[in-house]
Amino acid sequence: MRRLVARPAAMIRIDQIWLATEPLDMRAGADKALARVIQVFGSARPHCAYLFANKRGNRMKVLVHDGLGIWLCSRRLNRGKFHWAEVWRGDSVNLSDEQLIALAQGLPWQRLGEAGVISVL
Repeated sequence: MRRLVARPAAMIRIDQIWLATEPLDMRAGADKALARVIQVFGSARPHCAYLFANKRGNRMKVLVHDGLGIWLCSRRLNRGKFHWAEVWRGDSVNLSDEQLIALAQGLPWQRLGEAGVISVL
């Protein structure tokens, strides 16, 4: 007897990750979060993820438009807080995959990728 093992495919394709710099009330459901995405980013584009934090910075909500509908998930840190984008001015920041992974783990992500390149001694 042979067993066929299939590799799981990614359920949700995400091409761009956007970080809102203003806090979101974590009681917000999918409709309120979607309205906030449209208010802050102008629209909810397919295959984009939109990240929001609460005022204390220990909770995060992520809204993803997968091209057919929306997904809303949340994450809470038991200790510490997310390193959000306090130093940026404006409504949003575009994140790389590497930066998103660091952010979701509560690690400082601002110096990853192009921001961490050393070019002058």
